[in-house]
Amino acid sequence: MSTESHESPEAALAALQRLYAEETARLRDRFAAFARGERLEAPARGFYPRLSVTVERTLPHPPAQSFGFCDAAGRFETTVTRPDLFARYLLTQLREIRANHGCAFETGLSDMPIPIHFAFPTGLHVEGEVSFENLADFGRLFDMPDLATMDDTHVNGEIDYLGAAVRPLSLFTAPRIDYSLHRLQHYTGTGAEDFQNFVLYTNYQFYVDGFRRLAQERVADPSSGYDAFVEPRAGAHPPQMPAYHLKRADDNGITLVNIGVGPSNAKTMTDHVAVLRPSAWVMLGHCAGLRRTQRLGDYVLAHGYVRDDHVLDADLPVWVPIPALAEVQQALEGAVSEVAGVAAEELKRVMRTGTVASIDNRNWELRDQSEPIRRFSQSRAIGLDMESATIAANGFRFRVPYGTLLVVSDRPMHGELKLPGMASEFYRRQVDRHLAVGVRAMELLRQMPSHRLHSRKLRSFNEVPFQ
Repeated sequence: MSTESHESPEAALAALQRLYAEETARLRDRFAAFARGERLEAPARGFYPRLSVTVERTLPHPPAQSFGFCDAAGRFETTVTRPDLFARYLLTQLREIRANHGCAFETGLSDMPIPIHFAFPTGLHVEGEVSFENLADFGRLFDMPDLATMDDTHVNGEIDYLGAAVRPLSLFTAPRIDYSLHRLQHYTGTGAEDFQNFVLYTNYQFYVDGFRRLAQERVADPSSGYDAFVEPRAGAHPPQMPAYHLKRADDNGITLVNIGVGPSNAKTMTDHVAVLRPSAWVMLGHCAGLRRTQRLGDYVLAHGYVRDDHVLDADLPVWVPIPALAEVQQALEGAVSEVAGVAAEELKRVMRTGTVASIDNRNWELRDQSEPIRRFSQSRAIGLDMESATIAANGFRFRVPYGTLLVVSDRPMHGELKLPGMASEFYRRQVDRHLAVGVRAMELLRQMPSHRLHSRKLRSFNEVPFQ
């Protein structure tokens, strides 16, 4: 297939947008004709655009940030979807590569077909569009989603980059991205275009209520920098993991996702949000305090994780350490100090830093407690929850800066259980302040220079240039 060469990132992006628009428009037109009962003489196919760069030489001193440079000479390629949605991201990446290597960009069509479902930004419900008589021909005339093209082999480092003639330019293939874009809409009740670059995860409706109030106040304030608030559209069936977006014109606002309870939900949501390449994500939730010296309402800032969640064992072995990221830790500490009105040297009075253990059994207390208590003690854990380690581990896996700030809501090992009356009173007193800390931490991260927030510490061997 023919290719074009472009000297400027802007020209390369325009070409990708044109190719994608032409291919998807033709697919939608062919499907509309098929749905009307017209006979198609040949299969209707469209192909994802391809973006390539050829790097002649590497930099003698690579930049401090994690993206925009190639650590080896050679050819790098990726397939591209939704260049309209990712325009700002693509321009940032391409401008850095151009500045660092001076290389041109090649665009053209790949040999990877676009599944007909993904040619429709909001999805395609075949059973509602095609007559029963035509369904038999549907699979013959249109490409279906193929799970073989949308796995995480790049992310998990399961490709031999050293021997490859062409190396990947990005972590995700176009079908993998499309799959997640459609899953996000399904799970959150909002479109991918509403997601912001700084993402908070929680598992309590109380935080959603507080975020809604805070967002409305910020949008009403012309000096805040926030210009819109988007929440799930009302419908008969509420989304499983609703998302709420406090938006800015530059997409550097804040998204809050209520992931519900458990590591499976945490993995599901972060698997899909990752394709949007957020600047950071942080877990705000509650935990069981494991130490006698902790009080209800104390903050827990995770600097390590015990991964008893198990949902990522096949993707990221449990022996892989999940380190604390200094930039995120500093932002969270600064936000606690600022919002709680506590001087930095007195933070230990309201916040404890240590290991958080995440488990996949909410009712661990109902079994013999000696074994888990021994492991918690050996790990020096100070807090126990079900989501934080999953979110941090997937942040590490997907190269997204991550962090965890929890609040002690019960102490089951010391006779303080989370009972309805106790919990309600605790939530009323604590949630708004905790949420304010999380929002302020994201604003502090937003103010950081790119090379600090997106530093090289999350890169792996033979890493892809796009991050």
